[in-house]
Amino acid sequence: MTMTSPRSRWLTVLAALLPVLLAGGCASLVGKASDRLAAQLGSAVTNSNDPATVRDGLPAYLLLIDGLVQGQVPGDKRNASLLFAAAELNGAYAGNFTGDDRQRAKRLSAKALDYARRGTCAQDKTLCAALDADMDTFTAAVKAAPRQNIGGQYALAAAWVGFVQANSEDWGAIADLPKIEALLGHVVATDPGHARGMPRVYLGVLNSLRPEALGGKPELGREHFEAAIAMSQGRNLYAKTLMAEYYARLVFDQDLHDRLLDEVLSADPAEPGFTLTNVLAQDRAKALVASGKDYF
Repeated sequence: MTMTSPRSRWLTVLAALLPVLLAGGCASLVGKASDRLAAQLGSAVTNSNDPATVRDGLPAYLLLIDGLVQGQVPGDKRNASLLFAAAELNGAYAGNFTGDDRQRAKRLSAKALDYARRGTCAQDKTLCAALDADMDTFTAAVKAAPRQNIGGQYALAAAWVGFVQANSEDWGAIADLPKIEALLGHVVATDPGHARGMPRVYLGVLNSLRPEALGGKPELGREHFEAAIAMSQGRNLYAKTLMAEYYARLVFDQDLHDRLLDEVLSADPAEPGFTLTNVLAQDRAKALVASGKDYF
């Protein structure tokens, strides 16, 4: 196997996780009319079975939702849900449909993170003040955050991941990964089934980066993957794909690896809230089957 640096390994992981950000967020952030429109747009994206249509059609709606955001009164707590929905749509597009245009990805991911931070600040002043603070202060603010803000915390983590991936050469951005992990960990601890287990998919990957002898926690990673799969009743195909890629390959379990990928490729990708990510998961699974012949 070719050895990679910890930094390059993190960047590979972030790229793998970006399609996960498409699922489980926007549709839960519904309020007034503009929020409902944003949620409906998010639902249309996650339920599409044609990534090319999403790629070509979404930019017009990004402009629309930007206009809705601009029409709001700054700092109003009622704006939080719209800001989080705008963050997720912009972040999903930046991470999945900008191709090799790195500058465009940076611009859109920065806008997504700005929206998510503004949503956080409208929703939770204490967490807002801790966003750029030291890790202890940030962790304390996350733990103290009201339970009803879990959706916003997940949206913030998602936008933050996308920003780090788009700015992969910036060590300052990468240094924020522990804060992202803290957000995801708190979401899972507070609401284990949030977004049908999507935060647990992230944690499954993050704990399967290194073998146990080097400080990794692959068996904890497996628990997170299995929990996420169970919460979706096996319909979250991306959870299976990433479990094969990160956990099964790490522990050299070829039977598990091949079984998971076979299940992904033989499944019908249509599933409310997961269709687009399932189509993307099947594309990734095909590549893993091909590379697996040389890996094991």
